[in-house]
Amino acid sequence: MNRQSLIIDCDPGVDDAVALMLAFGAEEFELLAVTTVGGNVPVEKTARNARMLRQIAGLQKPEREDVPVFMGAGEPLRRTLGTAAEFHGPEGTGDLEPFEPDAPVAEGHAADAILALVNARPAKSVALAVLGPLTNLALALRKDLALAGRLRPVAVMGGARSEGGNITASAEFNIWADPEAAAEVLATECDVVMFGLDATHQVRATDERIAALEALKTPMGGTAAAMMRFSQAVERRIVGWDAPPVHDPCPVAWLLKPELFVLQPCRIRVETDSDLTRGHTAVEFREGVAGEPLRHRWAVSADADGVFSLIAEKCA
Repeated sequence: MNRQSLIIDCDPGVDDAVALMLAFGAEEFELLAVTTVGGNVPVEKTARNARMLRQIAGLQKPEREDVPVFMGAGEPLRRTLGTAAEFHGPEGTGDLEPFEPDAPVAEGHAADAILALVNARPAKSVALAVLGPLTNLALALRKDLALAGRLRPVAVMGGARSEGGNITASAEFNIWADPEAAAEVLATECDVVMFGLDATHQVRATDERIAALEALKTPMGGTAAAMMRFSQAVERRIVGWDAPPVHDPCPVAWLLKPELFVLQPCRIRVETDSDLTRGHTAVEFREGVAGEPLRHRWAVSADADGVFSLIAEKCA
């Protein structure tokens, strides 16, 4: 099997947990590392949660216990950390009782780990899935801008256009949490493929889809299902939706099966100056506007049945 080298940068987080179960279960991935950032909960908790999830996955896939977890930025580049614990639980693990994992955090900062791991491989051979704020990647690019040309691709969960925001009227949480980092990354030559709310709101955890994961009776399937059940209860209470969107698995699913998503070339800019529209993603599909090329790609639709079938397959 030709395996794809992958680093996952995340802030677990219940939907991050589902994405990690998908990635840990996919033999197609050579997982080089999981790096964590402050986002849904503080970075000390996201680093612990990633190690918890790695340990759970290891019950089913023992080889994944060797994937190192690096802790990264605890604060945005210029702002105070804002979390989303109301959607993920105070510990970021929903109803899963947190525990201290057996294996410690790997030595070194996540940004340095990303740089070292990518530079140790041939150019364009390592993909990066960013499932939280883009702070770690921005810090790595500040250290070595050449990283932008060595990565292939950078699959980001973030942003919103036609769907509006989920943290403010116009901003999605991951971009809002560190808009300066997102703006810096998008200004580089990184091959950014962004999965915003326009696509992820199409990928919803219905009762039937959650039940299919529960029926697997595996550690990974059960964990993914439990996270979705928690999200279902939260979304019903706060938003009034019966089927919550499952955001973070989308970039990982695309790396496994690109045909599950429709992408459109675009240029993405991020609002950093206005408090009212902080983190808004201005997505331009028109060629030649302002004389700039369409260097990014934006997910406009998703095959939800296909995504959930893929999650179930890899968690079985």
